[in-house]
Amino acid sequence: MAYIITSSCMDVLDTACVEVCPVDCIHYDKGTDRILYIDPDECIDCAACEPVCPVTAIFEHDSVPSNEKEYIQLNALWFKDKLAARKQVDSLRAPGTPPAQPPHK
Repeated sequence: MAYIITSSCMDVLDTACVEVCPVDCIHYDKGTDRILYIDPDECIDCAACEPVCPVTAIFEHDSVPSNEKEYIQLNALWFKDKLAARKQVDSLRAPGTPPAQPPHK
């Protein structure tokens, strides 16, 4: 099972998770993508990314909240068809919508 990036990452694009990933399985195209993606075929389930995410957007596959389940398929889709994934992201959150805010500590 892989870890999944969900809607809280939308328009935030903090790359702390990318920096700690030991297998470089977290990707996005800078200037084009509105969210980061975890490759389910490369993720080794090490969980290094989850605690460094400032917006609590990363979940283990089986722990993805029920209202975020579409992101399981979306993360995998980006590695097969980036354009289709981007269109799906845009349908999930209209352009111009304010980004998610990090939780208050």
